[in-house]
Amino acid sequence: MLLKFGKAVTGKRRLILIVAVLLLIPSVLGMMATRINYDVLDYLPDDIETMKGQDILMEDFGKGGFSMVMVEGMQKKDVAVLKDKIENVDHVDSVIWYDSILDVSVPYEIIPENIYDKFNSGDTTLMAVFFDTSTSADESLDAVSEIRKIGNRQCFVSGMTAFVEDLKELAEAEEPVYVCLAVVLACCVLALFMDSWVIPFIFIAGIGMAILYNLGSNFFLGEISYITKALSAVLQLGVTMDYSIFLWHSYEEQRNVFGRDREDAMAHAIAGTVTSVTGSSITTVAGFLALCFMTFTLGKDLGIVMAKGVIFGVIGCITILPSLILTFDKVIEKTSHKALMPNFSRLSKLVTSKPQIIAVIFVILLIPSFIGYQKADVYYNLDRSVPDSLPFRVANNKLADEFQMNSTHMLLVDSDMQKKDVSSMMKEINKVDGVKFTLGLESVMGPAVPDDIVPGGLQDTLKGDRYQLLIINSEYSVASGKVNRQINEINKIVKNYDDKGMLIGEAPCTKDLISITDRDFKVVSGISIAAIFLIIALVLKSISLPVILVAVIELAIFINLGIPYYTGTVLPFIASICISTIQLGATVDYAILMTTRYKRERSSGRDKLESIRIAHSVSMPSVTVSALGFFAATFGVGIYSDIDIISSLCSLMARGAIVSLLVVMFILPAMFTLFDKIICRTSRGFVKTEKNTAQGE
Repeated sequence: MLLKFGKAVTGKRRLILIVAVLLLIPSVLGMMATRINYDVLDYLPDDIETMKGQDILMEDFGKGGFSMVMVEGMQKKDVAVLKDKIENVDHVDSVIWYDSILDVSVPYEIIPENIYDKFNSGDTTLMAVFFDTSTSADESLDAVSEIRKIGNRQCFVSGMTAFVEDLKELAEAEEPVYVCLAVVLACCVLALFMDSWVIPFIFIAGIGMAILYNLGSNFFLGEISYITKALSAVLQLGVTMDYSIFLWHSYEEQRNVFGRDREDAMAHAIAGTVTSVTGSSITTVAGFLALCFMTFTLGKDLGIVMAKGVIFGVIGCITILPSLILTFDKVIEKTSHKALMPNFSRLSKLVTSKPQIIAVIFVILLIPSFIGYQKADVYYNLDRSVPDSLPFRVANNKLADEFQMNSTHMLLVDSDMQKKDVSSMMKEINKVDGVKFTLGLESVMGPAVPDDIVPGGLQDTLKGDRYQLLIINSEYSVASGKVNRQINEINKIVKNYDDKGMLIGEAPCTKDLISITDRDFKVVSGISIAAIFLIIALVLKSISLPVILVAVIELAIFINLGIPYYTGTVLPFIASICISTIQLGATVDYAILMTTRYKRERSSGRDKLESIRIAHSVSMPSVTVSALGFFAATFGVGIYSDIDIISSLCSLMARGAIVSLLVVMFILPAMFTLFDKIICRTSRGFVKTEKNTAQGE
């Protein structure tokens, strides 16, 4: 059946290439039409209180995104004019400033609690700007851009919407460079370590088409996150490179058998590749799909896109790539050269002759690696992931320096709550450590301020039919332990007055993010390991091999993610689960390749050491090229990117590729040597039988 499929591909290669090229048209159109979401907090579950509060803010008040805008070195009357201009910007719902409370001509001494000082510091004045669309909506981002144009250099816009706008501009500028770096560096590595100068470009052409199909099919998902978009192409290139290398090496082996009959050699190579990559691709897909079990749906976003990428990669490897190789076979042959690849025979003898020493090294490495893995620090404050030079960071630093404000919470309470209760609640909130001030109608409409001089628009802004809105400014930074304790204290106070009151904003959402992802990571890690354990058991028909392979792979992951603890590096919160899943999927490909060859040699009647040495020496060239290609595809992006989430993930993937290579190179064959008897007794197909002999022949 597989051989028939292989012959069909070789016989219809021109048709396959024509269809492949034509499919690029809808793929590119779909890719261009797919919306990119730059707001990570948008992936929190809809049923938590903070997200419900965001929906209420939109439904009852018509407010979504929110920014604190500072204006420097401008007269009050000019600020009033600027405020009017900002209010007229498309999708700006309302602006709260000093003159929203009282006319600028009213002496500030009569304002309760000296509200004037809350809006002014030196020659800088502060406005609160609400948008009528969500934080990361395109309309809100456009509004931020327009406000900056209106205010020119005297205007500083902070808040999540400004962060998302700056992040979007930075990511869109960097993404083409990511792809170029990954392609160029991967081609350089492949050209050196493979036996043709042209074959790397053939690989990139085949994988590139699969990448475009994957990106184009994201259109049916509606939108994807910027992290998924930035990583998917690089990841798909690195992860599916294995399959292309396996096909090429299989084709070279078959050419030695079939001589000049290139089509027959390729047909057999396709059949062999399908057999060899089935198990590894299924385990990789399972690892990515495990991310879908996260309640933080960024995992689902990345998991689905990458699982699709692996599937497209496999399909492309057994259809498009063989067609390209046969089409350009003469060019490939003319540009052939001796590969820069060492002979692994001596190393194979070394790692199998001293397995006990390597087992001791395994245990020695495991303990500190696991400790580092468990204790590595992560950060959740999203603005740490971008350079200090971005306008958003400049504005945030200015807000902290001049107004001692590092975060802003919004509080929704019952619109019918008694004024005295609202006033009492606000006084309690203002006493909480780190709270700068609370702004609401009751903080403005004190006994010294006549109702007739309070603008009616302010009441419409802060009070709806069901809820009234209070703004709480804090001197504590988002995602810090101090602000999380502050949120807990404020929530306790609020619940005493209104058990349905909700505290929302970036800091409360980030606090939820911390607790949700901590649980998610444990769940996904368990599911991915269990799924891959089960698949390895079924594919290799063994009880012991899944234990050995997963243990070796987990060591590689622990080493990679444990190093930051000892170097004092703080990782983005998403790094742990993403790298665990990606490295698990990539390393299992290497491990299954070597294990499959070990099984074949053992079942053909060879003894333990000979089987393992052959499996090791034959597999390591493919594993080495694949790992170095993955390293090259990710290393350059890790060095280049100014977005720390992207830079950290790519740097971890690059290091993980090398760590996985070394673990598979040294530790896996030693484990086979030590546990050969157990493997043979608990696995099918490792003991020579007449059937196995016939299959080997």
